[in-house]
Amino acid sequence: MKQRVVVGLSGGVDSSVAAYLLKEQGYDVIGMFMKNWHDDSVTISKECPWLDDSNDAMIVAQHLGIPFQAIDLSKEYKERIVDYMFAEYQRGRTPNPDVLCNREIKFDIFLKAALRLGAQFVATGHYARKTTIQKGGKTIYQLLSGKDPNKDQSYFLCQLTQDQLSRSLFPIGEILKPEVRAIAKRISMVTADKKDSQGLCFVGKVHLPEFLQQRLQIKKGKVIEIPADAAVFGDGIESEDLKNITAPYDLAPEYGEAIGEHQGAHYYTIGQRKGLNLGGFEKPLFVIGTDTDTNTIYTGMGEDHPGLYRKGLFIPTEDEHWVRKDLQLSVGTSIKYEARIRYRQPLTPCTLHKQAEGLYIIFDKPQKSITPGQFAAWYAGEELVGSGVIA
Repeated sequence: MKQRVVVGLSGGVDSSVAAYLLKEQGYDVIGMFMKNWHDDSVTISKECPWLDDSNDAMIVAQHLGIPFQAIDLSKEYKERIVDYMFAEYQRGRTPNPDVLCNREIKFDIFLKAALRLGAQFVATGHYARKTTIQKGGKTIYQLLSGKDPNKDQSYFLCQLTQDQLSRSLFPIGEILKPEVRAIAKRISMVTADKKDSQGLCFVGKVHLPEFLQQRLQIKKGKVIEIPADAAVFGDGIESEDLKNITAPYDLAPEYGEAIGEHQGAHYYTIGQRKGLNLGGFEKPLFVIGTDTDTNTIYTGMGEDHPGLYRKGLFIPTEDEHWVRKDLQLSVGTSIKYEARIRYRQPLTPCTLHKQAEGLYIIFDKPQKSITPGQFAAWYAGEELVGSGVIA
């Protein structure tokens, strides 16, 4: 009897080819489109309109001769993703909705819907791989980087559990993007030349300011420029104390001068350059800190400004997640890994230090734009071992 798999058909080429490959491998394949969003007022319609994507997904399913369904998960998406995003921005943090969408929607709500259809697996068009090892008589699932170094999407799956991985398939993880396009063209797939979506998970590209203004009101405040030689940036960098090394810089208005106004501190993120609308400076201005309590934005001039760089970060214990629970550190232990703090960032050598209050990650070299609310993910070679939300 064939094993059944439900493929999340997004209307793009990657999930289309994933469905084709699974059918070729002899699976009983069902295509399902997730409708996660109803508010088109903040969506850039020409970039990724959900209706067009749904139609393309249906055409792909017809072309492959597989059953097709659409499932409306907009209520769950609002509760688990959108509400969380607003809350995080309100706190002056920058969430990653794509990581959350995978953990909360694709590999939870969507997975449960697939199981109700009698499926053994769900599959997506992620450029990632899964394999297994035996340890202590148990099967351990490993999450590996995709073979295509330019498209590796393992980072977006960094919050998955062993149970979720056991039910997941990533059919295109072993091949390169040009090969995926070539397969789609060879079998005359309608999505063969379709542009990749750059938007939120199964939502589309969103005008973020308009999106946030639905709930976060415009609130004018001061933009403070901090000179590169401000003494505050020296504190903690040479210290061996983990809390000092990983703490955000202690910014205050008296360290700099007001150079303009902004529309609300909750609209800005560390490392941001566009959107400040302040000109006449020798070098570009970057956001180096935000304070939503005082509604203040701190900026620094130039990409080499010391306020943009930090040697480490901290993840509270409650925000730690180990894909490989068998490798979880015990208090007082340390280990060398490589980590990234955003998608597509090259892996960087670091040391993880586990303390009672959480996990400290100290990089061999200072990292640019470490951003609270984002995910740090650590790897052993090609394997993603764990991740956590940056404090």
